[in-house]
Amino acid sequence: MLTIDWTREGGWGIPVIEEFGDLAISPAATGLHYGIQCFEGMKCYFSPSDDSLRLFRPDLNMARMNSSMQRLAMPGFDGGEMIELLKKFCEVEKEWVPKGAGYSLYLRPTAIGTHPFLGVDVSDHVKLFVIASPVGPYYPTGFKPVSLFADSTNKRAWPGGVGSFKVGGNYGPTILPAKEAMEKGFNQILWMFGDDDEVTECGAMNLFFVVQEGDKKVLWTAPLSRGDILPGVTRKSIIDLCESWDGIEVRESFPKMPEIKKASQEGRLLEAFGAGTAAVVSPIERINYNGYDINIPATGELTSKVWDELNGIYYGDIEGPEGWSVRV
Repeated sequence: MLTIDWTREGGWGIPVIEEFGDLAISPAATGLHYGIQCFEGMKCYFSPSDDSLRLFRPDLNMARMNSSMQRLAMPGFDGGEMIELLKKFCEVEKEWVPKGAGYSLYLRPTAIGTHPFLGVDVSDHVKLFVIASPVGPYYPTGFKPVSLFADSTNKRAWPGGVGSFKVGGNYGPTILPAKEAMEKGFNQILWMFGDDDEVTECGAMNLFFVVQEGDKKVLWTAPLSRGDILPGVTRKSIIDLCESWDGIEVRESFPKMPEIKKASQEGRLLEAFGAGTAAVVSPIERINYNGYDINIPATGELTSKVWDELNGIYYGDIEGPEGWSVRV
């Protein structure tokens, strides 16, 4: 594991790569009481084309982590230097990077307040650490489309909140609603906001719809402008790719569930998928909205194209845009 400590008096200390082990922190640490904690999720891939290790757009992860830390009044850091540390960490742990399509070493950079102080205040001590775990294919036997329950009661995030930051407090409160949705027979929750049921995210992923409008296909996803949508690395990459492809228009505005229902009834809802680091894309086959099942064609053409393109870039089989695939 990689650890770096920060104090208000001394700033950032010397980074250390050491054997994985438990953290020794005070029971009064601010991160344990007041949610002064944030994290990132990223992967290190083995490229068989040149036997290299690669990271995917790590600059975006570092920018987002900086943003999350500063939102919690934690110190910022130099993203470029942190990427170099991650490269060194991956070099040291290279034997743990599995080979093969769909396999990778999952990296979890995390920052927590370690200041032993029971008052609600800025943390004068912070620990930034990185742990890792080998992971296999999310779909080992092929795509498995998921079903969503459109939750009209619980809200993942709201304008003026912290939905656009990758902080721990965004995740814990979603566990109970997700458990209840699974007990009803659904895989995940579709999160909505507002009186007109605007679609925000699904589970812990960004959400995309593909709809037919006249003679054009539209990729439709919620915008970042309101501050309640996580700026996903996979989300941005999908938008960047689709904006460079012919035959698809990208629309960033809030889809409303009545609009999605109508598009389905008119045969214009072509595809839907979640997007995130873990699954890359997760095709959606059904959404239950106010007791009505919206059925969606499973694993459509664009979903498959995005999957193939991103995985090709991850593993170095496709060159991809400049700066996306970073050799360790």
